[in-house]
Amino acid sequence: MTICFLIAAIVVAHAQQTLTYGSHVYTMKGNLSMDKYNAKATGEVTFTNVPADFDEFEAVYHFLGETPYGVAAMMPMAMEMYARDSKVGEECIKLINTPSNVSSVLSVVRDKLKDVGEGDTYRQRYLPAATLQGATPGNGYNPTKPYTVKMKASVNKHQEMQLFDGMVMYIYIMGKGWDTEQRSVEIVKTSDDDLFKVFNCPSLYVQCKRSKGKWHGLQ
Repeated sequence: MTICFLIAAIVVAHAQQTLTYGSHVYTMKGNLSMDKYNAKATGEVTFTNVPADFDEFEAVYHFLGETPYGVAAMMPMAMEMYARDSKVGEECIKLINTPSNVSSVLSVVRDKLKDVGEGDTYRQRYLPAATLQGATPGNGYNPTKPYTVKMKASVNKHQEMQLFDGMVMYIYIMGKGWDTEQRSVEIVKTSDDDLFKVFNCPSLYVQCKRSKGKWHGLQ
C-alpha cells in the first residue's frame, strides 16, 4: 500500500523526532539501541491520539519503527485499535509483529479486550491504557495527555536469534497496572526487515489490576 506523506511531516530537533499526521502528533526520543547494550538507556514515545485507521498506523510505523523503542510503544496502540475494530486491529498487529508473535497476541486479545461490563473480571477493555503514563487502577486507567509510553533497558542483554539472522533486544515498558511495573517486550530486526518488529510481548496482555474507577476511553 502506498503511503502518502504529503499530509505528514517529520521534524528532527534535539534528539526528539516528531511526526505530524493530520492533527495527530507523535514524538519519540531515547537512546535504546540494538547496536550496543546500555543498562541505563531509556526511550519515550508520546502521541496525542491513537491512529484513526490502518493507513495512519502504517505511516506511524514507518516513523516509530525506525527505533526498537518506537515499535515497542506501538503495541498498546495496536491493541487499542483491535479493541475498536478487530479486522483493522489484526492488520495492525500483523504489521509490527513477527508471524510467530501474531498468533500469540491474537489468541488472547480476541476475548481479553471485549467490553462486557463491570461484572467480568477477565475481560479488560482498558488494558491497552494500563501501560500509559498517569494511568492507574485507582483513576480508572485514564492516562495523562498527551499519551506517553516510557521505556528503559531490560536487565537482559541482547542475544543472537536462533532461527533468523539478527538480534533480540529486551525492553521494559513501564506501567502502573501490575505489581511488577516493568512490562518486558522483545524486539528484533532481521536482515530481511527494514524496520524493527515485536518478537514477544506476553506481559503486555497479561491480566492487570482491576480498575477501581470509570475508564473514559482513549482519543
